[in-house]
Amino acid sequence: MAVTVLLAVGAWWVHATWRKPPIVVPPVRAAASSEHLPRVLVFTRTLGYRHRSIPAGVLAIQSLGAGRWATEHTEDPEWFTVGRLAGVRAVVFLSTTGNVLRPDGQRALEDFVRGGGGWVGVHAAADTEYEWPWYGELVGAWFRNHTDVIEAVVKVEDVGSPGMSGLPTSWKRRDEWYAFQTNPRPKVHVTASLDDGAMGQASMGGDHPIAWWRLMDQGRAWYTGMGHTVESFTEPEFLGHLQGGILWAAGLETRP
Repeated sequence: MAVTVLLAVGAWWVHATWRKPPIVVPPVRAAASSEHLPRVLVFTRTLGYRHRSIPAGVLAIQSLGAGRWATEHTEDPEWFTVGRLAGVRAVVFLSTTGNVLRPDGQRALEDFVRGGGGWVGVHAAADTEYEWPWYGELVGAWFRNHTDVIEAVVKVEDVGSPGMSGLPTSWKRRDEWYAFQTNPRPKVHVTASLDDGAMGQASMGGDHPIAWWRLMDQGRAWYTGMGHTVESFTEPEFLGHLQGGILWAAGLETRP
């Protein structure tokens, strides 16, 4: 009986530990000294798996924005209203999971992007809002499965695209690599891809995009499948990749 109880308690502890974020970053609010800067909202609500890298990602985006944009951070879906988004240049979905917005928030985000706002999706942003068709167009493709954290070579397809400047054409790095339910290439401008033959089970039949951008009416959408690990947010190349995507989505960099 005692063994059974211990096993049950142990199973509960493992489940609870997996479900909870090991580190919680307090909401970041734009400092008064940066009020003149464009505003970028980082949204990290999770209703499924929660990535350990989220706190590191929030702090990295805040640091990358120094002198360029003012970072705000929330996990509150009530933040998404037409009025509040009117003061924002870009929204970053940083490894969100599940159906994170309510219908009124969905409408507000769609109006924001269609009207000229920017959206950036990082990693598990593709594991979000499966029941919202417009979001599927925004992100480009939904998550299907992934590899373990392994080393892979990212093929940079367009060095002139946002987030790709300064990267080697064969960019070797470690991450958890996503495969997607559909190939986004017909609908988006792919900027980076993987050697699909090296991906094992998480393959995509030969063509494996991993980063891309697209225009959405007057707005801009940029996505990277990278960023699973905490270490991603200390890598100079990945940070440059992410910064370039945010600058473009926010309309602070004009290319392409």
